[in-house]
Amino acid sequence: MPDTNLKSKGHNLNDVYSIMRSRIDMRQEGYGIDLTFPNIIYLPEDAYISLEDQMAHWVNDGIEESLRILPGNVYINPTGYQIRMEQHSTSGAWRLIGTSAEGLLCHKPCTVSGGGKSEIAKSIQDAIVYMPIVIADFDKDMQEAKKIIEKDYVNRFRDQSENLGKDTRPILSPKRSLGSVIKLLSPSPAYTDEYNEWLRSIPERIKSLVFLVKRFYRPDWGLDWMSHFSVDAVNGTTGNILKFEGKPIMGSYLRVGKNEKGLNRFFKLRQDFMPAFKLQWEDDITASIIVPVNQLENLPDWASKHLSLKFAKNCEARFFQRPDDAIIRGYDKQTEKDLARYDNFLSNFEPLTRADASRIIENTIHFSEYTEPMRKFIEESEKDPDFEYFVASNCFRLVDGVPSKNPRYLQLDPNYTDPMARYLAELSPRLYRRIPADEPLPQPIGAVLPGRRNNPPDRQAGIRSLAVYGPIHYQELPELFMDFVCSLTGKSPSTTGAGSEGALTKGPFNALVPTTDLNNALLGFILTGYAGFTTAAGYIGHKYKVDHDISLMMPELWSRLSPEERDPEFLKKNGYLEKVEDFTYEGRLIPASRLGWRITPLFAATYLGRLFDTPSVVFTEDMLRPELQSIEEFVEGIENIEAAMEKSAKAYFEDGSYEAAIPPLKAVLSTMVYGNYEGKSIEHPEVRELFDREYVLRSDWYRTRLDCYREQEIAHVQTSIAYLKKFLADRAEPKSLTERRVQAELSSAYERLELLVSSNYLKRIWGSIGLDPLYRT
Repeated sequence: MPDTNLKSKGHNLNDVYSIMRSRIDMRQEGYGIDLTFPNIIYLPEDAYISLEDQMAHWVNDGIEESLRILPGNVYINPTGYQIRMEQHSTSGAWRLIGTSAEGLLCHKPCTVSGGGKSEIAKSIQDAIVYMPIVIADFDKDMQEAKKIIEKDYVNRFRDQSENLGKDTRPILSPKRSLGSVIKLLSPSPAYTDEYNEWLRSIPERIKSLVFLVKRFYRPDWGLDWMSHFSVDAVNGTTGNILKFEGKPIMGSYLRVGKNEKGLNRFFKLRQDFMPAFKLQWEDDITASIIVPVNQLENLPDWASKHLSLKFAKNCEARFFQRPDDAIIRGYDKQTEKDLARYDNFLSNFEPLTRADASRIIENTIHFSEYTEPMRKFIEESEKDPDFEYFVASNCFRLVDGVPSKNPRYLQLDPNYTDPMARYLAELSPRLYRRIPADEPLPQPIGAVLPGRRNNPPDRQAGIRSLAVYGPIHYQELPELFMDFVCSLTGKSPSTTGAGSEGALTKGPFNALVPTTDLNNALLGFILTGYAGFTTAAGYIGHKYKVDHDISLMMPELWSRLSPEERDPEFLKKNGYLEKVEDFTYEGRLIPASRLGWRITPLFAATYLGRLFDTPSVVFTEDMLRPELQSIEEFVEGIENIEAAMEKSAKAYFEDGSYEAAIPPLKAVLSTMVYGNYEGKSIEHPEVRELFDREYVLRSDWYRTRLDCYREQEIAHVQTSIAYLKKFLADRAEPKSLTERRVQAELSSAYERLELLVSSNYLKRIWGSIGLDPLYRT
């Protein structure tokens, strides 16, 4: 430390004090202590932290000051950047972990059952496996790594103008990051065929070794980096466990699905990878609002490019969780911790007796695999004579002799059990944006990441193929909303079978005609400009069972992309997305374009390098293009989707609610049923224009929605004023507290009415969704 991720705009400790005021205890040595959570320490802007002496150092009024750095504390730079000292769970090594001030709020709406709603908020930590780094032949592999490190990379680009400037930097140069080295050694269409062929000839273990050297390299070593790495002599021969300065190096690995043989596909994470700090913002029931940017202040930097923003608020004190992986003892640490509480509501867990507890404890090997909270809970259950029943995290209810595939429990909102996490999530952006503690902190949605459930065909059960999507797809609004209208899910443990879950997945719960929700949702997407990137759960094709591995990984990846890199137009332009085109198969037109755009090998090689050592091998070609696994199943899957879309959309024509749809939604519904809208295909420029924000803003139908909203609000406020006046006259005692409160409410109502009838009110709400007239069948 100091860290290059601070992104300071002249922030200093005086700023922190002016923002926090009475919430911080400033010490004369030049640092501060948070009064709400005393283990949050505010450091001055020039502080640097040394792990070697475990101290933070800075200068205060010409005097050198220092402070002991302790585990369990969080140290805050004036920019809001957080630093923790943590011990590696396996190697025991201590390290400093930094967390950026500005997070990314990932929203997962319209996600079908089994699509990974909960996984987006779960820490990836439980899914990481740690193993020593094994080297095949130390001397030979180190020499191979040395050749790569010393190679001249000047002429690798097809475009000769690119073979100049900073990309001539040596691998071990301080001016080249680890991410840059990973990109350098990953095949790319931008590189020459000869260079790509050379890259493909390098064994992945040698690439990983080069990345390892880069991760540990220090400039004061000069050219003598090899002496810092070694292996032991074992049984008279050279060993295979790689060591750095005499200590074994632990590698972290993440599973990304299973192959067709059922084998786990593990990939080594970058040596500098740290899981993102996650905070669950919402679960199943959320209230949301869309607000024009010109009515907001203190927004994050990226928000200025939006006309409007969406804000979401959780409506649940407990989250409905399905802990599939808890069946593996010790794997799902959060679930084991939750189920060790005494105030749980559970479903589909086997009720166990004290005798069962004794049996579990006696199986010493299996019992030791549980985490400490669950072990303690089982032991207490066995000892307590008043305990009638308890549950163990891995003991699902037996249904026909088989463990249930739908275990459930209500998890207490983590904001209640770990309030400091939410406090930090609000503190850091507040400091970075310099927002006083008594002013609201706007935290808009930053990414929209729905999920879909895929499955291969199950002929015996009569379930058709639905595994046509790759790992990550982007769909423009017409195609995205065809999916949302249908909300087709594959076979999921959460449901009785595959099929449509109704518009926006709300079919079983919605008392309104769906056009209202669809109108609001589609208009919201158009006005905010959010892009919908969807992830695959379940399967990719019939070969790869991915379960929720990609859902779990997605926030890790997306939070490491810049706002520009998350922009679909940027991704299209630079070859990171490819359009899925319609094609003809056995004389039939297959509408594959409804799948939208999917990530390319270039995307994987470039951006998965933020997570993995060998990004180009994480998603194979037949994962990125599932039709390569089986063109027959791919065609069947698309025709399954097409038929389900047609069936779903026909209902809107049959009950007449099609007429209540806004024009872009009419285009979606008509295309789903008839393949066109007013004789034009969904690709026609005039149809595409219906989804353009500028078209919407100048349309009569949008102005009508705003007028209707104002009229409804005026009527509502006038009714409220009449009621408050009557209350004052009939029930409020003069000069009482009740009278004062009602007078204050009445004053606020008059102010609201004055605003509503003002000539510029429509300008204030320009960019909101207005009011949808409810359609009644």
